[in-house]
Order: sequence, then structure tokens, then C-alpha cells
Amino acid sequence: MTAVSGITPSGHLTLGNYLGALRRFAEPTDKPGFYFVADLHAMTTLHDPKRLGSLTRETALLMLASGLPDESVFIQSAVPAHAQLAYLLECTAYVGELSRMVQYKEKGRGKPMTRGSLFTYPCLMAADILLYGAQRVPVGGDQDQHVELARDLAIRFNRTYGRTFVVPELHRATTAGRVRDLLTPTAKMSKSDPDEAGGVLRILDSPDVLRRKVMRAVTDSDATVRHDAVAKPGVTNLLEILGACTGTPPVEVAARYTSYGDLKADTADAVVALLEPVQSRYAELAADPRSVDKLLAAGRDRAIAFAQPQLDAATRAIGLRS
Repeated sequence: MTAVSGITPSGHLTLGNYLGALRRFAEPTDKPGFYFVADLHAMTTLHDPKRLGSLTRETALLMLASGLPDESVFIQSAVPAHAQLAYLLECTAYVGELSRMVQYKEKGRGKPMTRGSLFTYPCLMAADILLYGAQRVPVGGDQDQHVELARDLAIRFNRTYGRTFVVPELHRATTAGRVRDLLTPTAKMSKSDPDEAGGVLRILDSPDVLRRKVMRAVTDSDATVRHDAVAKPGVTNLLEILGACTGTPPVEVAARYTSYGDLKADTADAVVALLEPVQSRYAELAADPRSVDKLLAAGRDRAIAFAQPQLDAATRAIGLRS
């Protein structure tokens, strides 16, 4: 089965990005998937070009450092077929369904200077998926709507112009799909939060910083360790992080603790131990930029070779080429 997924370089990647995405991408499969840095998606709102370039490179290195097959990693904008197919899908999508997309409703609708790309980018995301004949799309729960749109567009295109695309299926993480902010455990731990955000564990945070952030995590005054997302969101978040790091169900983790201090200390140790190999490999890659360039070029060339025939088939089907 072919897996496809991308990560938008909108900030420094977090523990949630690693647990919910990168670690899953690195799991052995019958054939390598296609995993890309979605730099085009980072342009739907105002951005700093230099920061975008820096974060794109950092994200690519972290994907490689996390153990993804070398030939599976590439930069989205380096494969022109993504933007080309996106326009064909814009010609397939309806204004009504795009206007219902959550990102547009929350960030753009009715607001001044909203970029047109914020409205149409779900078509680019659908192109990301459909170009590679993806049968499963590993995404977080907040991306369900986009995969459903990709499915709808594939079905509509096939029905209107003849069978062209594989209709993908959603593949959601079963654990740690939504790591919460340590200081605001009712909110997602987001890479888009300010760099100095104290509740966000970044993959490249030093061990001391990781420990300090975990030890300052919000809990409650009850002093009882149990897994209860409604009544005890802070404690539950720590249990889920520790469980995801160690491969243990959170309820089982909870049974081992009677104090928040011990829970925090062990969670901090587990996070540091989990991220240490990734940080070490990242440092090696960062010290050898030419090798990284070669790896990303290989990923780009493989993606182009795979995507171009699908783009050609869609172009012929819609009537632009005989």
C-alpha cells in the first residue's frame, strides 16, 4: 500500500509531530511512501520568506533523522505536479464545499486581506494525495475534513471524466494522535505557537529545556493520578505522553503512580530518551549539507517519476491534451 503525507513548516516541530507523524512514517512497510515538507501550504497566510526557508530545511532534516527511508522524503515545491494538479482539482471543486473547510472559516472568511490560497489550498492538499495513488493517508484527527474532500474530488473527477484516481482511505493514529499543550492541556500542542511557548515540547529542545517544561506542566489540586480527560486534562496529557513514549496504555501507566512529581519526572526522562537519537542524527545531517541535498534530490526525482504519469492521465482526461 502506498502512503502519502506532508508536514507544513509553520514552526519548529513538536513531540506531537514526532509521536503522531514522524515515528509512524518510519514504521516498516512493504514499499516506501511519499513524505514531503509542505512548503506551499505555508504560504496561505502572511509569512517571512527567510523563516519559511529555514523551517523547510529543518523539517526535512527531522524527517530524515526520524528514520524515514531516504528516497521517500522531498520538498513539495520541488515537484511541480503538485501545483499543476491542484488547479485541475480547483476546476472540479465547488465553492460551497471549499467555503465549509475549517481553516478558511476560522482564519479567512469575512476577514480583510485573506489570501485566495487559503480558500483553495484544500485542492492542493487533495493533489498531494491523489498524485501518488495513495490508498491510505496517515493524518491527525484535525485533517479528516481534507481527506474527505480529496475522496469527494477523486470520485467526482472519476465520474465526470473517467476513472483516473485511486480513492484514498483515512488512516488515523491510534495513540498520541493529539498531544496537548503542557500549560493549556485542553489545547493541541502546536508547532505554530510562538517559539518561546512554555507548554510546547520541541523535538530539538535540549534535554534540560524538555525536563523543565515537563516539570512545569499544569496538573490540578486533586493529587490523584488517574486517566480522565474531562476532569483531569493535565494529568491525562502526561499519562498519554508517557504511555506513547514507552508503548504502554495510559490507564496502565496511571496505576503506577501516586504522586504528580514522580509522574512528571518519569515523563521527562521518557521524552528525553525518545528524542535523543533523533537529535543526534539531526546533528550529523546538519553537519553534512551536501549529503542532505543529495538525499532530498533523490526523493524529489522519485516523486516526479511517480507523479508525472498521474498528472498526465488527469490532464488528458479533463481535455487539455489528446
